[in-house]
Amino acid sequence: MTTRAPAHAVVVLAAGGSTRLGQPKQWLCRDGETLLHRAVRLATETAPDAVWVVVAEANEATSQALADLRCTQLVNTSPTADMADSLRTAADAVRAVPQVLVMLCDQPALTRGHLRALLDGGRGSASGCAATLLHGLAAVPAVVPGHWFDAVPSGTGRGGFRQRLRALPRETVFLLPSTELELDIDTPDDLRAARQQGLIDAKG
Repeated sequence: MTTRAPAHAVVVLAAGGSTRLGQPKQWLCRDGETLLHRAVRLATETAPDAVWVVVAEANEATSQALADLRCTQLVNTSPTADMADSLRTAADAVRAVPQVLVMLCDQPALTRGHLRALLDGGRGSASGCAATLLHGLAAVPAVVPGHWFDAVPSGTGRGGFRQRLRALPRETVFLLPSTELELDIDTPDDLRAARQQGLIDAKG
């Protein structure tokens, strides 16, 4: 008889306007799969109780793109550069969940194994939290308690939960290094670098 792991949910943040990039990063492709679909697919492969995708608007294109995946869209009615809006959008859905995996959709090197390691590490950490160690600092993808979503301050910018994670005693947080994930797609230079590394298709 196998013992089921404690419940977890996933929140994929996909409401950003990609203003610095100049085109929607969600629709860039790796191996013919959009980054949005890839992120949500990887989320579902962690066997969560639920996957919530925060988008800027509910539209047919997004619904069709995710139709084959078990997920629910949440609409951030005021998507800005402040990630707090998107996190608060998910609060009602996840506040009672012990573990919430928070993901972005602009890290093309992300793997299912990395996400599962974060979840396992969070279950064993003193704080219940796990984070990816990027440039020596705690960052997303990360695992946090669901009640954190009720206390997201405005003005956190693109950082989301990073400041709160970094304020915890370092020994209480499971930190998973990944130099590969240090490349995210924020600017045209990032996109060129990702294409040179084969992480983003030449077209699309």
